[in-house]
Amino acid sequence: MYKKVTILGSGSWGTALAANLSKKGCPVTLWGRDAEVLKSTRECKENKKYLPDIHLGDAIIYEDNLAKAVSQAEIIISAVTSQSFREVMRTAAPFVKNGKIIVNVAKGLEMNSYKRLSEIASEEVPKLSYTILSGPSHAEEVGKGMPTTLVASSENLEDAETIQDLFMSDRLRVYTNPDVLGVELGGALKNIIALGAGISDGMGFGDNAKAAMMTRGISEIARLGVKMGALTGTFFGLSGIGDLIVTCTSMYSRNRRCGILIGQGMSPNEAVRQIGMVVEGVYTAEAAYKLAQQYGVDMPITEQIVRILNDEADAKSAVMSLMSRGKKHEQEELIR
Repeated sequence: MYKKVTILGSGSWGTALAANLSKKGCPVTLWGRDAEVLKSTRECKENKKYLPDIHLGDAIIYEDNLAKAVSQAEIIISAVTSQSFREVMRTAAPFVKNGKIIVNVAKGLEMNSYKRLSEIASEEVPKLSYTILSGPSHAEEVGKGMPTTLVASSENLEDAETIQDLFMSDRLRVYTNPDVLGVELGGALKNIIALGAGISDGMGFGDNAKAAMMTRGISEIARLGVKMGALTGTFFGLSGIGDLIVTCTSMYSRNRRCGILIGQGMSPNEAVRQIGMVVEGVYTAEAAYKLAQQYGVDMPITEQIVRILNDEADAKSAVMSLMSRGKKHEQEELIR
């Protein structure tokens, strides 16, 4: 018998997860702020605004009352954006009883505080049981039932295995990993590199440039992560190189699409507006760069992305800065 699940966030990812769990026979409630979107989705059995052409069936319950949605759940899955996460956790906290598992599926760092979402959750919901679900997973493909692999990470192995069992199917394969810090950082920081990959594409560069961006990108992500205490191997798994590959190469990726527009000459603000949904890398870049400075870690790609986003450099000059850096031996930066 499946536990009762409430998904907070009726965007594309929350809707895709609701569709998958519902098909397995799991009792699912989907909460969202926008009552009109929920009403339309309930009536059409399709989230026309955020995940069109995906049939949702009849079993999903739609709820715009957060207290009611959280109170009845045994597992709470947060699919709101990283910048909305603290507010939603704070509002939900009075209704989260002991024994409930909170699962976060957003990927980002909080602006201004530069905190990871697990840190925010522990501040807002005392004594919570926290798990993160991450990996290379576009909502559009998951919603269509295409094969996807994910990783569930928690300091409590039993909770990670509970989430593993909840989502496992012949279309979703879920691994476990105890390195919450590494899984969070991999999922958050790859969005910055995806912006860079998109900028490269928008400027008309080829596969060589993108391969360099991705390879050197995962290197600087891992440098910061290991310095902060994460496990090296995590960055070469699903939530590291796996998520980086899919986000840097797919047109489903908002971060890559935003980067393409910037590379074609559009201002960062206008590019974000044209995407029309949250572009997590734009918010995470500044936080990642501040963390790099705090920990004394060299992150040249991230630094140049921040300069572009802050209108301190254009794409062409940022590329020249990266390409004209001093000579290095590749293995002098080998992660140990």
